[in-house]
Amino acid sequence: MSVETPRRIVLLRHAKAEWSQASDHERPLAERGRKDAPVAGRRLADSGIDFDLALCSTAARTRETWKLAVHEFSRRPRTVYEERLYEASLGDLIALFNETPDEVRDLLVIGHNPGMHGAADALSGSAEGDTLARMTRDGFPTAAYAVVEFPGSWKSVEHGAGRLTEYWTPND
Repeated sequence: MSVETPRRIVLLRHAKAEWSQASDHERPLAERGRKDAPVAGRRLADSGIDFDLALCSTAARTRETWKLAVHEFSRRPRTVYEERLYEASLGDLIALFNETPDEVRDLLVIGHNPGMHGAADALSGSAEGDTLARMTRDGFPTAAYAVVEFPGSWKSVEHGAGRLTEYWTPND
């Protein structure tokens, strides 16, 4: 694939988790989360994006979100469970994006806030329509996702390099 081919990062926040006695890393999805995750998966499946790679945090709530969402896809992308996504800073996330192989065109990242919102905001130098205003107004609720498109190789992903083309929440 040419580095001239536009690439997309889809940042999906895990669905609603329970507040339990388990460690934060092991918290399962709440009932609402188990309902919202397949809805997000259906919406992503209908988007026309054919994911080459999914990076999923190792936390229980992200793994469960991915399991319920990917069930809606016609083709399961290669999935890597990435420990560095749990409690990732913006710098950690950009480093992960920069490591993505150039043959990957469309990358799905299933992670946590504040990282997912922060990455969508930081990478978006521009936005289509009211997507950025809605994301700023609504925050980045559970099971929400943002699509950021950018030119060049994965090594060129940095602050302001992309265009926010879609922002969706389960309330939409």
